[in-house]
Amino acid sequence: MARTSEFRDRVLNQKTVWAAGAYDALSAKLIEDTGFDAVMTSGFGVSASHLGLPDAELYTMSENLSVVRNVINVVNVPVIADIDTGYGNAINVMRTVREFEAAGCSAVILEDQVAPKRCPICVGGVEVIDKDEAVSKIAAAAAARRDPNMLIIARTDVVDEQEAMERGKAYVAAGADIIQPISRCFKSIEGLRALRQAVGVPLSLQLLGWLEGLAPKEVEEVAGMATFALVPLMTAAAALRENLSALAKSKTTKDLPRPRTDHNDFIDFIGFKKVEELQLKYLRAS
Repeated sequence: MARTSEFRDRVLNQKTVWAAGAYDALSAKLIEDTGFDAVMTSGFGVSASHLGLPDAELYTMSENLSVVRNVINVVNVPVIADIDTGYGNAINVMRTVREFEAAGCSAVILEDQVAPKRCPICVGGVEVIDKDEAVSKIAAAAAARRDPNMLIIARTDVVDEQEAMERGKAYVAAGADIIQPISRCFKSIEGLRALRQAVGVPLSLQLLGWLEGLAPKEVEEVAGMATFALVPLMTAAAALRENLSALAKSKTTKDLPRPRTDHNDFIDFIGFKKVEELQLKYLRAS
């Protein structure tokens, strides 16, 4: 999927791109099919789906890249990749950015936590690297990309509002296109407005915690990008748990608590018809 200047311009001009968090290729197809502007590959979701483990940077860069490539191969909307801490120092970040750019990402999210990172919505607190080191990693990321249409989203995991503003300004000066605060830092829309004004670029918001309560118009006041990062994963987990629990007890598919997608609808959605057409076209001899 090609990156476009239209995507970049839309985000930077704050015509908010609405996305949802994918954890694999199937969830990405569903996100695109239901009308979202873009797909974000969620590190939380990739770790849970790919490894069955928590979001603690337990997967490698290449494992994350493999999932992202599969996502990019099946959708036609922009894909925003969570690249965690960049998997090392500034030099590692340069390789990481080039690999995800080559895969076709329209944007990458780089955070300023100490590696290996920990999900800030799941633990009491996280450690961040020194601001100067974080600035160097952002500068390295900006220097590494070859296509200016690929956006660099700098995420800061600090929880002090003033420090988040200072870091955000420094990250923009180093080459970041967008700033993303974590949900527990700012406690109000007024705080997000202040951050937006301080950094001088649109924000990227992952709509978690209290941010889920923001009205769409409030989000669009400050954000060039807004993502329901965990709704797809948590929806799938709830539906699977309910139906599988009932199935394990009853040993019958009658009266399952959650509806299932019709088999014929699903095989159409997943692309069997297209494969069959290709088989008829290219496998005539057999």
